[in-house]
Order: sequence, then structure tokens, then C-alpha cells
Amino acid sequence: MQRTKYILFFLLGTAFCFAQNDAPVEKDTSASKPINIVHGANFTKDEAKFPGASIFSKDDRQVQFEHEGADLWCDIAIYYQKEKRIRALGNVRMQQGDSVEMTSGKINYDGNIKLAKAFESVVLNSNKTTLRTDTLYFDREKQESYYNHSGTIIDSANTLTSRIGRYFMELKKLQFLDKVHIDNPDYIVDSERLDYYETSKNAYMYGPSTITGDTYKFYFERGFYDTKIESGYGIKNTRIDYNNRIVEGDSVYFDKGTEFASATNNITVTDTVNNSLIRAHYAEVFKSKDSVFATKRAVSITLVEKDSMYVHGDTLMVTGKSENRISRAFRNAKFYKTDLSGKCDSIHTQEKTGITQLIKSPVIWNGENQMTGDSIHLLSNKKTEQLDSLKVIENAFIISLDSISMTGYNQAKGINLYGKFVDNELKIIDLVQNTEVIYYMYNDDDELLGINKTTCSKIRITMANNDVEDLTFFTNPEGDIFPETELPPASRLLKGFIWRGDERILTKDDIFDEDDNNLVLPVIRGIENPIDIDAEEEERTMNAGDPVNKIPILILTPANEDSTPPSGQVDEILLNPKPKPGERPKLKKLTTISSE
Repeated sequence: MQRTKYILFFLLGTAFCFAQNDAPVEKDTSASKPINIVHGANFTKDEAKFPGASIFSKDDRQVQFEHEGADLWCDIAIYYQKEKRIRALGNVRMQQGDSVEMTSGKINYDGNIKLAKAFESVVLNSNKTTLRTDTLYFDREKQESYYNHSGTIIDSANTLTSRIGRYFMELKKLQFLDKVHIDNPDYIVDSERLDYYETSKNAYMYGPSTITGDTYKFYFERGFYDTKIESGYGIKNTRIDYNNRIVEGDSVYFDKGTEFASATNNITVTDTVNNSLIRAHYAEVFKSKDSVFATKRAVSITLVEKDSMYVHGDTLMVTGKSENRISRAFRNAKFYKTDLSGKCDSIHTQEKTGITQLIKSPVIWNGENQMTGDSIHLLSNKKTEQLDSLKVIENAFIISLDSISMTGYNQAKGINLYGKFVDNELKIIDLVQNTEVIYYMYNDDDELLGINKTTCSKIRITMANNDVEDLTFFTNPEGDIFPETELPPASRLLKGFIWRGDERILTKDDIFDEDDNNLVLPVIRGIENPIDIDAEEEERTMNAGDPVNKIPILILTPANEDSTPPSGQVDEILLNPKPKPGERPKLKKLTTISSE
């Protein structure tokens, strides 16, 4: 009897639908096909509670409906045939082809717009990805699903949670907003917004984001991360805590497999163990070698007994573990601290011995005193980390401008020079072998007594406040104090005299030359607009440039906005081809071209 009632009702309802084809309607639903009843089981009506609806309940099989390639099963269905709507209750399952299956306690389905709203322990399985939430919207027209009150995504690599999420099924892309969190056995990700691709396992993050791994912590506010190999980059307010070093810069690239990180523009690399840092505009960090390479206005800053030592070169390299670390400054090397500065072609410092070598045309200034030689060595006390001694090897020469006449020069020279520091201040200087001196001597009223010109085997100069306090001559000194009128100007300069006072480094800023100060930095694009190199070609707003090295950027609008970006704000990101696992990354910086 129930079966007969159901058949009669269905025939009458179908006839009624055909009869209404010519009647005016508020909404055109002609594009949407009717919902087909595959298995109605038990049929009834309740006009008081559900006016105009047909109620179906399961028998030995669940109730089943079909609509344009999707099947719906449930225990009870409240079907509004005229409106093409279904309320499905109890053990609800929706299947779309072989790729999408959704289960829940309830589903409201609107066949006009092909939108399903699922409630109660919702589980959506698609493309080997599982989405769990309490309430989920499934838009079959756009092939998108979304939730607004917390959800969890699980795939083969990650477990991801967020408060708001959207799943683009055709793109196999997920977009998450608000308290996004990824759990992986090897790392944890937290972000304000994250776009994730199922196939590539790539994640794109916008807003404050942190990736925490076993040996690193990566923070940025715009960035990309390959979750399979733990590799990526950040391009806004970027910082990575990495093997006792903190790397900060406008953009930072990181690869766990090769234990490599690089940074571009306004970089600071802080050594938390040795209380030192490097600033530059390009740097590379090699974790396994505990090494740093830096260039472009590079400077190393080290604390030396409450005073900072600044070392600059066209290129800086710090290699090796802390107990056997070697620091190098190549080409146009300079250094500065409050009472000591210098320059040469290159500087080499070895932590194990405490020796700093100034190589090729070295010159140092201690107060007003200029010292030169074939090579200069500074020795530090490893325990106190203070300067201990100074060596000038071959052709040692000291010069200082006479501070009273401001025309003459006090000079001393020898084969070698040995200096001794006390509390980081140069106190004693010994010049040995074939030593000569020219010194302007004054009385207490600053009246010139004469010019001392002497030769001997050794000269000791005692210093006070970086000025000459006493001269002592050893072993058969020969010379005299000459009145100024009896010593011609040509005889007042020792052989090999070269005054380099115009090169003197007086402040920490003097270590940089004109090229350093006029350095043009590459522009880091994509800071304001999302970067998405996984997007399908038709979604990209640009399609120009070299197909290998130029990948257009996708400009995405937020999920709750329909606006499109204004013209003239499309960028390109310049990338080298992505490295294979185990291959050293070739990406060094993010440089882009913007159409204005």
C-alpha cells in the first residue's frame, strides 16, 4: 500500500511540474535538472511540519537521490520537489564521481545552485585528502567547499587546522584563514593565512607565520614553504633561528636538506654563542659547516672588552666551529674600534690562536700614530678576549703628525715592531734592527728644543693615552738633537716615509667607501601581494617573460571579497629553477619587476 501511494504521488508531482512550466517564477531554475529519486523506500507527508514536502525513510536500504553526477544517501529525507531542495538526516553520505565523498549527520541540499550544507561530524574525502568539521558548505557548481567554524585537513604529509577554510577541488588547493596550524612529525607551522596545494605539498603564507623544526625556527609575514623537503623563503619581516645563529633580512631562503640559508637586503646574522653579528645585503649560512658568507656592504661586529670591533670587506667569510673558527675579510678590508683602526687588502683571524693578520699594504692607526709594514699581526688573549700584543713584520714604520707645529712628523722605523697592550690600550712599542727615529722635542712651554735624529739597534717607545711618553735607545745609539735651522726639510723624513693620514678611519662609518654607500639594492616584490607559483595558468594575471626563469605571480582576493586588484599592480618573481632533493639550492634572492 505504501509503495502504491508513493508511485501515485510521484506521478502527480511530475505532472504538476510540467504543468507549471509556463507559469511565472521568481527565479530561473531551468538550467538545473530535477533531482532524481533512486530509492524512496517508505513515503509519507506531514503538511503541518513540512508543508509541500515529501518525506522518505529507509527500509532495508537507505534513501537515495541523484542530481547531475552526485548521489545522496540518508536514513530520512525531507524532499521539496518543486523547490529542488532536500533535507537529509541520519548517516548522510554524498558521493560525486570517484573522487569526492562527504559524510555527516545532516545535509541541506539546494539543487538550483547545487549547494550542500552539511552538519554534525562532517567528513569530506577528496583526492586522498580528508577534511573534518562541524559545518561544511559544498558548492558543486564551483567545486568548492568551505567552513567558517574550525576544521581539520589530513593528507599524506600533514594535519592542518584553522578556523576558516576553503577547498578548491579542481585546483586541489586549500585556503585557510585565522589560527592556521600544521602538525607534521618533523615541523609545526602557525600562520594567519595559508594556501596549500595537495599535489605539490607547497604552502603559501600571508601574515605573521612561524615554522618550527627540529633545528630551526622560521618567522615571516609573506612566504613559501615546500612541506615535503622543508624548504622555502620569506619576504617580509623575516627571521630564522638556525644553529646558534639568527638570520634576519628583507628576504630569507632556507633549505633543510642542504642545511643552507641565504638572505637578501638589510641582513643581520647574529652569533648567539660568540656575541657577534654580521650585517650585509647578501649572506649565506651553511649549518653543517657552521659558516657564514656575506657581501654587499658587509660588516662584522664583535664585542671587545666593552668596545665594538667593526670589520668590513667586499666579502666576509666565517668558517668552522667556534673553537676553531676562522674569519676572513677579502678585498678592501678595513676595521675600526674606538682607539684602533686599520686597512689592508685582506684580514685573516683564527680563533684558536687569537691571531689577526692584516695582509698586503697594511696600515693601522693607534690614536694619532700610523703604523705600516709588510704584514701586521694582532694577538688577542683568548681568556680575557682583550688585545694582547702587536707585530709589524718587515719594514716597520711609525709616523705621527707633530701636534704642536702641525707641519713636522715624528717617525720611527726598524726591521720589525713588537707592541704590548694593557687593558686594550697600546703601552709599549719595541722597534728592533736598524732602527731610526726623528722626534720633535719641546719644553713644558711647548717651545721647540730641537729635532732628535738617532740610529741604534733597538728603540722602546712608552705610550700613555695613545701618545709618546718616553723614548729609550739601546745598543750604541748614534745621533743628536738638531736645531730646526740646522736640519733641512729633506733631512726630516726617514727613507720609506709615506703619510696616509687622509686614509685614516675615524668612525665606524669610515670603513665603507663610496661604492658601499651608493649600493643599489634589488627590489623585493610580492610583499604586499600574494605569491603563488602553483596556480593554474588560466588563474595567473600575467603570462610574460622567460618560461624558465620568470614565473608570474597570482594576485588573489580574500575569500569574502569579489573585488579584483587594480591594474598596474602585477609583479613577476624571478626564480632559478627549483633544486632537486639533495641538490644545492640555486635561489639566492627574490628580485622582481613591477609594471606601474
